[in-house]
Amino acid sequence: MASTIAPFPKTRFRRTRKSEAMRRLVREHILRPSDLIWPLFVCDGENKVEPIPSLPGVFRRSVDKIVDAAQEAQALGLAAICLFPNTDTRLKTKDCAEAWNPENLSNRTTRAIKAAVPDIAVMTDVALDPYNIDGHDGFVRDGIIVNDPTVEALVKQAISQAEAGSDIIGPSDMMDGRIGSIRDALEVNGHQNVAIMAYSAKYASGLYGPFRDAVGASGNLKGDKSTYQADPANANEAMRLIARDLSEGADMIMVKPGLPYLDICFQAKQSFGAPTFAYQVSGEYAMISAAAQKDWIDGHKVMLESLVAFKRAGCDGILTYFALEAAKILNE
Repeated sequence: MASTIAPFPKTRFRRTRKSEAMRRLVREHILRPSDLIWPLFVCDGENKVEPIPSLPGVFRRSVDKIVDAAQEAQALGLAAICLFPNTDTRLKTKDCAEAWNPENLSNRTTRAIKAAVPDIAVMTDVALDPYNIDGHDGFVRDGIIVNDPTVEALVKQAISQAEAGSDIIGPSDMMDGRIGSIRDALEVNGHQNVAIMAYSAKYASGLYGPFRDAVGASGNLKGDKSTYQADPANANEAMRLIARDLSEGADMIMVKPGLPYLDICFQAKQSFGAPTFAYQVSGEYAMISAAAQKDWIDGHKVMLESLVAFKRAGCDGILTYFALEAAKILNE
């Protein structure tokens, strides 16, 4: 490539940077509101908007307020929202049966959104941690997170979400074989058009703490999730995980967390060409927000810079708590 570039002064890269119009003309990656998926936390009650201290500017909302948020998201051009329930502690059990209750918080919220804002895509989370008294994504037996019984439960959870109207099932549990089992069950139960966005390369990261606060799982978690989430040191394993999930019927794949794993995003897109997403997780959001509150950084500039980085790495979309704020700026 270098041999095709004329030497200075015939080549002056600053010529195409001299104005906003010129910069836009040659810009390689464009960030749009439709690239963003907004994670939303749901709580019981009515007319409730509760701040989350470890996530400045992020709230738990009751179902009616989630519907309002979905309407605002659609008006700003967001294509999808993703629901995470803050389940009442009294409903958290060893058998996690609330996970597939047709009337659980997630399913009630999905139905309310689809009734009021039918054109926005609703993504729902498939994992047992919001319903598990042990705080893990799977069943805990004798201190071990068991795989196959958990997959059976996840299938029931996914079907209940599809029946409630979910457009995108998001298995975030990292159990082996769950994508194939969920895909088969969706087909058999008449939900052929429900998409799966697999959390294929979800790492055992230290950046999830504020999220666990938001869904009320921090106090329940015993131990860590290293036996089922991926080792942060492994890249080749991530490619095998993604290949496995695509072979089992995933329509889209996700890398989580985001910025520390841009290399994985890039490799995934280059290797498979499948729709590729990243989750800019709660710890990433909290660090940027906290630094902005201290006036240590320009919050808006760093936010947009971080989101463009995902596009540059090959992502088709980003789950981010900045989605609404970013969409407002992009629309301006």
